[in-house]
Amino acid sequence: MGAPISFFVTGTDTSVGKTHISSALLLAIRRRALKAYGYKPVASGCERRNDEWISDDAEKLRAYSTTPTPDLALMNPIALPESIAPHLAAAHAKREIELPPLLAAHQALSLGAHAIVVEGAGGWAIPYSDHLMQADLVRALKLPVILVVGIRLGCINHAILSEIAIRADKCVLIGWIANRIDPECLYPDEVVETVKDELDAPLLADCPFGANIDLAARKCAPALDALGLVRRG
Repeated sequence: MGAPISFFVTGTDTSVGKTHISSALLLAIRRRALKAYGYKPVASGCERRNDEWISDDAEKLRAYSTTPTPDLALMNPIALPESIAPHLAAAHAKREIELPPLLAAHQALSLGAHAIVVEGAGGWAIPYSDHLMQADLVRALKLPVILVVGIRLGCINHAILSEIAIRADKCVLIGWIANRIDPECLYPDEVVETVKDELDAPLLADCPFGANIDLAARKCAPALDALGLVRRG
């Protein structure tokens, strides 16, 4: 088995459904008879259980990864207690987020995998420390980026600015996924069409409001073609 196809899932903001979409992508990959693992390099807002800080997001990614799954500590090497920006959460926990351990964990997950779904923290422009940005990890791993656009008021601006930032950081945006998170959003189809017209990247999937993981996986399946993830057998 060669090197896995690894890609980075970011969002236009916090709470736009990155974990749901990342989980759906994992399930869609597995339905193509491919081995896939989720990876949450940095998470804040974790819970203390059995003397460990546990990320709900990482647990969800693990639930939809190929079994047997790796240890959660490998899938989420930096788990921080407070629900604030990662660099602040790390500072208050008296920890420092450094690149080498994050690269090492990704390498370990890559052994024997066909695909790694890497879910970012928050939106795109996230500091890990006063000298390290989330984009530094994406560049170091040479990951293509999928942008999850939470379809709600303000998302057009957020989507355009996110694309500008991703490209300014010299990363590759291969496409975006519309995630319809707000049932009260007016004219959502027109909003999606506007984002489609404004972004210089293809719409890979359109996930309806309230979609369960099965439906979300079916909706997200076409995105795998853009990544070159072809069914085995």
